[in-house]
Amino acid sequence: MTQEDIIDIYKKSGALLEGHFELSSGLHSPSYLQSALVLQHPEYASMLCKELAEVFKDRKIELVIAPALGGIIVAYEVARHLNVRTIFAEREKGQLTLRRGFKIKEGERTLVVEDVITTGISVKETIEVVEKNKGMLVGVGSLIDRSGGKAEIGHPYHSLAVLNVPAYKPTDCPLCKSGKKITKPGSRDLRG
Repeated sequence: MTQEDIIDIYKKSGALLEGHFELSSGLHSPSYLQSALVLQHPEYASMLCKELAEVFKDRKIELVIAPALGGIIVAYEVARHLNVRTIFAEREKGQLTLRRGFKIKEGERTLVVEDVITTGISVKETIEVVEKNKGMLVGVGSLIDRSGGKAEIGHPYHSLAVLNVPAYKPTDCPLCKSGKKITKPGSRDLRG
């Protein structure tokens, strides 16, 4: 699949939104990628995640992990295509952690995945969960990198599509200055 094919799937699903959005990172943007609208279609979820799994198929991955909420379906589908176990990290008292009895075995070869990366904060927090639990990080993948390739992950990273979508600090946001109403569609602040 080409990058254009992937973006076309987002457009066909109504998942490429325009307006004024507060991203999970706290930044503001005129565009938002609502991957849930893509991933609600099993054929799209399978197609995109199979493509991502192919990138990492030779890395002897034993576990796929994602931050909740947006990455859960991506992790499940990538793991299904790699025929390995999958888990997710979720927020407890503001920090990502393993819950629900999930464990990472010491030395377990782990892939971190996400639906959309803007700053990479959730991915970095998930990497910390892997390292804290003595897993072996072997890569990071996402469906979309909306940072234009500027997100600093600090580890080997691959995205199926790279977009350069503006993101502003709230104090510098031209949309705020124009008085445009803001929407906060992300999930980082959800408490579990």
